Amino acid sequence: MNWRVIRALIVKYAYICSRNSFRALDVFFWPLMDLLVWGFVTIYMLKVSNGAPTLITFLISAIILWNILYRAQQVVTTMFLDDVWSRNLLNIFVAPIRSREYVGAAFLMGLIQSTIVLFLLGLFAAFFYKFNLLSLGLSLGALFANLLLMGWAMGLLVIGLILRFGPPAEALAWALVGIVQPVSAVFYPVSVLPQWLQAIAWCTPSAHCFEGMRQIISTGQVDPMHIVYAFFLNVMMLIVAGFAFSYFLDGARRKGFLAKYAA
Repeated sequence: MNWRVIRALIVKYAYICSRNSFRALDVFFWPLMDLLVWGFVTIYMLKVSNGAPTLITFLISAIILWNILYRAQQVVTTMFLDDVWSRNLLNIFVAPIRSREYVGAAFLMGLIQSTIVLFLLGLFAAFFYKFNLLSLGLSLGALFANLLLMGWAMGLLVIGLILRFGPPAEALAWALVGIVQPVSAVFYPVSVLPQWLQAIAWCTPSAHCFEGMRQIISTGQVDPMHIVYAFFLNVMMLIVAGFAFSYFLDGARRKGFLAKYAA
């Protein structure tokens, strides 16, 4: 793997973002709006229902961590779609760029933007709601890493599906993460779900992450098995997504589908 190539791809993507002021809406505006709107809604609900004060802590933590997963998936997918929309995809893959270098650059961009979002939302949560994200302790790093890995896997899978099914599959860049959210138990415990849906939820790394988050807030500690299960499931997802991406990319090359994206 050539790190000079990866660095060049990251610089290219960063340049595209810096030249498009509307891209700031994705990186900064929408995560902040999620935090502000749902945070103030929760404050209102606490006032009219005399709910438990930890409710807002649960919600703020969930919003911040969910944006990590969402951002990681979006960046990986959007980096690919930028090349599709600019008719640059064929140029990328005929250049001396290995697929793993392309994916590695996308993953690193996901890490960079997810870290920025985590830091930014943490500051706003402290300012508006007096919530210290660091109160999650060292477990915050484990939760961040697992949600990042899941976002990478989902983004890579979406790229593979777009290569296989073409432009109609581009909607998955925004739909797939929404499909996963209900079974991720982001804003409620897994026990709220129907029994048959709970079995599906426990097969997602995100459900273990958000259950672990609520455990930390409630008891000050997390069951280590949630972290272990999340990591194991993420490894499996990355293997499947990597295989799908490689398989569909090879198929697109053999059938000449990449040339269609340049037309």
